Amino acid sequence: MIGLWIFLTLCLNGVISQFPRVCTTDIALQTKNCCPRWTDGTPCGFRSGRGRCRNGVAFSSLAAGQVPLYNDDRWDWPRYYYDSTCECFGNYGGFDCGDCKHGYFGDRCERRKTLVRREIRELSLVDRKRFFSYLALAKTTKSKDFVVLTTGDRHHRDTFRFVDASVYDVFAWLHYYSMKPIMVNSTFNEAKNFAHQGPVFTGWHRVSLMFLEREIQRLTGDEDFTFPYYDWRGERNCSICTNDFMGDNDVQGRLDPYSHFSNWRGMCSGYDYPDAYCPVVEEHQMETLLRKPGTDPVSNRLPSVQDVEDTLQWRDLDTPPFNETARRSFRNALEGFLRPSDGETLERNMHNLVHMYLGGTMSRVPISSNDPIFILHHSFIDKIFDKWIQKYNISPSLYPPNNEPGQGPNDCCTPFFPCIRNKDLLWKTTLFGYRYTYFKNF
Repeated sequence: MIGLWIFLTLCLNGVISQFPRVCTTDIALQTKNCCPRWTDGTPCGFRSGRGRCRNGVAFSSLAAGQVPLYNDDRWDWPRYYYDSTCECFGNYGGFDCGDCKHGYFGDRCERRKTLVRREIRELSLVDRKRFFSYLALAKTTKSKDFVVLTTGDRHHRDTFRFVDASVYDVFAWLHYYSMKPIMVNSTFNEAKNFAHQGPVFTGWHRVSLMFLEREIQRLTGDEDFTFPYYDWRGERNCSICTNDFMGDNDVQGRLDPYSHFSNWRGMCSGYDYPDAYCPVVEEHQMETLLRKPGTDPVSNRLPSVQDVEDTLQWRDLDTPPFNETARRSFRNALEGFLRPSDGETLERNMHNLVHMYLGGTMSRVPISSNDPIFILHHSFIDKIFDKWIQKYNISPSLYPPNNEPGQGPNDCCTPFFPCIRNKDLLWKTTLFGYRYTYFKNF
């Protein structure tokens, strides 16, 4: 017994991580097996040709049993929790192979579609309202497939609990969980996490958006739904920070009562301690969303058109030492630790600059995904990523070898099921079933 058990809360806005509910039973955790039986009665739908249960889920160079007791539970994902997970065949996907891969639909995943992500100002009023109503539904609907991890103390397994969460909060928790500092030999390294400051940055955010987009498609039955993006290049102010779009705010940063998200609360807001995973999940202790665009004197502008063009000049996804000091690195310029024009000067720009410009919840990066404007921002980051892939004909073979925890080319992207290797996210978007519109000459 590894001291983990189910504790279901009554609140729909609980904590979240991508742990399949059926894989958090005592038996599943004791046997370290996450190969659920599909409707045909066999693990991973093997009898129906959907997938198989595979041992040795991780692809990294670590030997079995090499994850020390006092290291991070996310290390060499998902070996801390499971030794066996599903491997899906063909176009099938999902933690139990009961769904389809991104871009495929139908009972047998036989229909391929390429959906279109549009700039939010390209959407009609009806489409915008649909987007807002779907987000509201995702925020208030408990996820039937996933529960999430919360801890009082990451050093002690007996404080680990799994709790219910809404569909949207599962997405928000993914970001929070992956961004917590890495623990090695019971010591926290604040400079290291599993979603940022390394070559995994672009792919991690791509797969997290695909996860929520697919969950909303399943929730609503609308397989044509896609996220919009926000092209912020060269804007003098946040043109979508109005009640017609993502919401106006007052001088204190509170969203206008008539905005779509004025009553939203951010899970884990106020609980950024490195030694815990969101220990309190009651709704009354969650903060409402805040936003203060343009008020930070150090980050009082949005990236320019030239900043984006300069970012695209760097051909290498990432360069040693694969962190926030990497020079001549496309990833580091895009993430916003590096001046795009010279590839040498360390400064705040691009992705990081937008987070800090928007202020409030977005400026507190671990919990920033609680604000839905995060989706629009990162969809545009993903569009820039796709432009770079197309420009240089990038493929997974060009993912840089490195030994950063969770960021290697063959590491499973943390914490997604089934395993998708970091390097396999280095394809153009059409291979994942979506593309972006041409907007404002980009």
